[in-house]
Amino acid sequence: MDDLPRKDAKEANKAGGKASPKKDMKGNTVVRKEKIPVARLLVNRAVIDKEYGELADKAFGKIVENGLEISFVETLYLLHKGRIELKKDGQKITARKLMPAAIRLDRRIHEKYVVYEDLRERGLVVKTGFKFGCDFRVYKRGVQMRKGPKSPGEHTKWIVYVVPEDYTCAFQELSRAVRLAHSIRARMLWAIVDNENNVTYYEVLRLKP
Repeated sequence: MDDLPRKDAKEANKAGGKASPKKDMKGNTVVRKEKIPVARLLVNRAVIDKEYGELADKAFGKIVENGLEISFVETLYLLHKGRIELKKDGQKITARKLMPAAIRLDRRIHEKYVVYEDLRERGLVVKTGFKFGCDFRVYKRGVQMRKGPKSPGEHTKWIVYVVPEDYTCAFQELSRAVRLAHSIRARMLWAIVDNENNVTYYEVLRLKP
């Protein structure tokens, strides 16, 4: 996909990666203690009770009554980037420990994570696509997620389906995916994850004769 933004370290930081070290007027590195939000692991998601404002501003998770709810794939990403701590019953859980549990609940979580990380590191806003029957909804850089009427530039730009490189499907399945994208004025991407965790994107368009 030519119009997918390239990966950019600066944009990855904006999307939730580790911040670049600050310098004082003499060029010395300033060590700043940053309070890292703590997430509670639930059955198939995690919740951050407080200190989640920055993550919410960067379009992670959704705000619920008791905090910020983040999906497994978001939890894995934020753990890898050192942006959150994860605990269950007071015990700290690392991303390495979380992945096997996530795979038991969703055998496709590894491929989903690879694609989610790739899209986030391109500076894009990525949300789950469960209610649309896809894996992810993707928005342009800088889009602010908000309720109510949206401008054309704030709508979903792509819906993404994540599949391994040996995946096969019927034309009917492909047709349904294209129709879904067309119905919400989005574009459909198939994200193919190979055995080396490289991602290739294919766009499937609906053409009228």
